[in-house]
Amino acid sequence: MTTVLIAGATGLVGGLALGLALADSRIDRVVALTRRPVETHAKLRNVVVDFSDLPADADWWNVDGVISALGTTRARTPSPDEYLAIDRDYPLAIARLTRSHGATRFALVSSLGADPRSRFAYTRRKGELESELKALAFPSLTIVRPSALDGQRESARLDERLAVAVLKSLTPVLPSPWRSSSATGMAKLLVEGAVAARPGIAVKTNADVGSCST
Repeated sequence: MTTVLIAGATGLVGGLALGLALADSRIDRVVALTRRPVETHAKLRNVVVDFSDLPADADWWNVDGVISALGTTRARTPSPDEYLAIDRDYPLAIARLTRSHGATRFALVSSLGADPRSRFAYTRRKGELESELKALAFPSLTIVRPSALDGQRESARLDERLAVAVLKSLTPVLPSPWRSSSATGMAKLLVEGAVAARPGIAVKTNADVGSCST
């Protein structure tokens, strides 16, 4: 049996990954950690949690693969401390707990330009998270680094919609890393990373996302 845990299943990419995982015949059970309940399914165990107070000994940490698609925006999370926790601390806590319970594959939504030495706070946090995950020595670690996401959010901000529109209009002249990223393509890469990724660390770029978007 293959069990996959998904954190962030109520977001755009995480929700798509959840749908793909539930439909995937290679996966017998899905554990979705969420802040609010999601639709029930025969393969799904939905655990509504407080990500700031995760229990260390819960039986649902016993999974084979993990997908971390947690994220937020400044508009939704104006508190700098809470923003940092969602972007870096919660995914790292989930990684540590699942690794200590035997998980061997971890797939992460990171960001274009992630670098622990970046002068920009957002990409620096993503780089710090990547470095911490590498230190946990998952046998298989998949890192997906998207640009602006192209997909149907429940409530997209105006600046997000404008950014995607501009990037799409410039697609013919933009280098591949800077083109808008397909949310569907990202979700497919995450599921593969959690189920069947090769040993080692794999960093997926927009070129990889694009090849999985159809």
